[in-house]
Amino acid sequence: MVTEPSPYGVAILGAGAGGLGLAIRLKRAHQDDFVIFEASDGVGGTWRTNSYPGAACDVPSHLYSYSFAMKPDWTKTYANQPEILQYFEECADRFGIRPHLRVNTTVVSAEWDAVAMVWRLTDSAGGQATARVLVSALGTFNAPLVPEFEGLDSFEGKYWHSSRWDHQQDLSGKRVAVIGTGASAVQIVPALAPSVQHLTMFQRSPSWILPRSDKQFTDEEKQRFARHKLAARRHRWDIYRTFERNITFRHGDAMADQLRALALSHLDHRIKDDELRAKLTPDFPFGCKRTLVSSDFYKAMVRPEVSLVTDAIERITPSGVLTADGTEHEADALVLATGFRATEYLHGLDVVGVGGRHLHDDWSEAAHAYLGMTVAGYPNFFMLYGPNTNQGGNSIIFILEAQAAYIVRALRAMRHRRLASISIRRPVMDAYNTQLADDLEGTVWDTGCQSYFKNERGKIVTQLPYPSLWYWRRTRRFKLSEYERGRSQRH
Repeated sequence: MVTEPSPYGVAILGAGAGGLGLAIRLKRAHQDDFVIFEASDGVGGTWRTNSYPGAACDVPSHLYSYSFAMKPDWTKTYANQPEILQYFEECADRFGIRPHLRVNTTVVSAEWDAVAMVWRLTDSAGGQATARVLVSALGTFNAPLVPEFEGLDSFEGKYWHSSRWDHQQDLSGKRVAVIGTGASAVQIVPALAPSVQHLTMFQRSPSWILPRSDKQFTDEEKQRFARHKLAARRHRWDIYRTFERNITFRHGDAMADQLRALALSHLDHRIKDDELRAKLTPDFPFGCKRTLVSSDFYKAMVRPEVSLVTDAIERITPSGVLTADGTEHEADALVLATGFRATEYLHGLDVVGVGGRHLHDDWSEAAHAYLGMTVAGYPNFFMLYGPNTNQGGNSIIFILEAQAAYIVRALRAMRHRRLASISIRRPVMDAYNTQLADDLEGTVWDTGCQSYFKNERGKIVTQLPYPSLWYWRRTRRFKLSEYERGRSQRH
């Protein structure tokens, strides 16, 4: 970060789907006084860093894209990582975002200056900048979780986290151990299985997996979407309505029973071996953990070169993985598909608000915010994909667009009223989070199963217990009355 004396109007941290979408929204509102600080070397966020074999989205392509930048020529129903990344690259170019982008810049601290009414930012190299408004678009899946396996550093082969794939390593003909059975592993295993000598998958608990119908779009379909914008929008809307109808997060929902039956039918159809099928059958309610979508995973699990291990990992040895039953599973490479620090919002960023209070101290029990976007005591500070905004079954892009629109409305209100700062009133925030906590009770996430939805204290900090349409309606208006207001700007 080059030290810049004059403050930016808005500083956005992160150039993923959220940060890029907000930047485009600002551009379209003719607000050019913003900057995006991005830790990596370009846009795309999780779709830039997660480049593992088989990486793909589990939301249909036409819905996992901006409503204002629809792409008519997606190659198939569920796009793979390279095509999604290319889409975000094209959006950055199309809307002129590149000049606002500062890549390879990791902001590590942000401190509110109550006198100057600005956020003072410091990056990992010591560079500094200021901004009147700060927006974190760091997301939920940006900090890899690597369990402290005993002996990991003694392993004589290569190992890496799935989100930091080592593309210099050729795994053809090698013995590969994949630790984890979440969303990444379910995509990695089918991609690697045909080319390796042997693949051993270490499972702590299985996942509910629904089949995925992934078809290639014909040239005629692509041309129809390009020629007839209404047809493309109708297709997108049909996908959205289907997903919205199928959202289920409460015990006893008929839809949950139907989806569970579909998942079991899919498992029974693909896995004929009783012992293997039993190991792959979850013992927790449908939806308690993230539901996965794949038609290839079970096919890979019955291949002769693939084996499933459910015994607990004792430690990593120089030549492989030792499990609790005393078996050493030899491997040439370890893939740690162990997920992310999803509940540790703003991991690696120290946010200091009014009176020197630290956001992570305020979040010692659980991360929380009003509408998942803003916190009392931290003026002019917003988050995209913040606490309790994760969807139970629809596209996060829809939520991110609603949040970006809300922030732009907030900025417009500040400008019209000539306000230097706004800060959500604590009673407003507390009332929202009390209602949120009440509504999270009785959901499928509020059961005994462990997942990334809960923090170490067992509090659900990622999930939104309402449909996405509820969130859109709740954020459609910006109510200045809910905010404390700072002094007027001088002109």
